[in-house]
Amino acid sequence: MLMVNYHNKVFRTIENSDNGETSSSTEFHYRQVGQIVFADYQGGNIQYGHLIGVVSEYGTIDMRYHQVNTDGKLMTGTCESIPEILPNGKVRLHETWQWTSGDLSKGKSIVEEI
Repeated sequence: MLMVNYHNKVFRTIENSDNGETSSSTEFHYRQVGQIVFADYQGGNIQYGHLIGVVSEYGTIDMRYHQVNTDGKLMTGTCESIPEILPNGKVRLHETWQWTSGDLSKGKSIVEEI
């Protein structure tokens, strides 16, 4: 069983599908209370975003997100994040997501603790 605590961790996107809006300039500031995880994020094509999710006993996160991009458009989606603990102890999240606004397309991204 993998136990991950996301409180006060900062992540940055290292990979994303072409239909995604986050980039290496997007920084996520995570906090966690019990099984609830939430984060504010911004940078790159994101003026401001927020996510909230529930962490499983294995560290996976079932989350929902909403963000305003640099075009001023509000975008929403769902995401499942699966953690990988790197040799240096940092966390990498492998994410599968889908927009619940716009074209409803799906994508994959990887964010890594900095």
